[in-house]
Amino acid sequence: MLLYHGSNVEVKEPRLLKNQRALDFGKGFYTTSDLDQATKWAKRTAARLHRTNGCVTIYEIDDERMNTLRVLSFPGADSAWLHFVVQNRTGENIASDWDIITGPVANDQTSTVIDLFRDGYYDEKEALQRLLPQKLKDQYTFKTIEALKLLSFKEAFQV
Repeated sequence: MLLYHGSNVEVKEPRLLKNQRALDFGKGFYTTSDLDQATKWAKRTAARLHRTNGCVTIYEIDDERMNTLRVLSFPGADSAWLHFVVQNRTGENIASDWDIITGPVANDQTSTVIDLFRDGYYDEKEALQRLLPQKLKDQYTFKTIEALKLLSFKEAFQV
């Protein structure tokens, strides 16, 4: 399987950063199987850092080897995913028991729903109903050095 990482630079050797924003699945190295999603991440990161171009790095991963690690997988934007994302975005969940976490990525539209749920404006049922019609892309978050070893650099290109 191919995975893509969007950034402001080429990342031949992925690593875990010590300081990182509060993201959906906590600290980790984020990838996606969707090239368009990675391209958006690259452009957004470049813009945030006032850079002209972003970069998408492509990796190959052996699915069978991935299954030998501790993988937490969220098949969709369900109740468990919603609570997990809220906890990570508020810094409540370190999620250190997993090598890899996979599931939907909260995009610009879902972020609003998640924020309104977190702040108590939506209850869980309302939030989930608003998430259902959205076509969410996936994300694969590598949380340990052992997990990062599964990524094999293929190439990178500027966007």
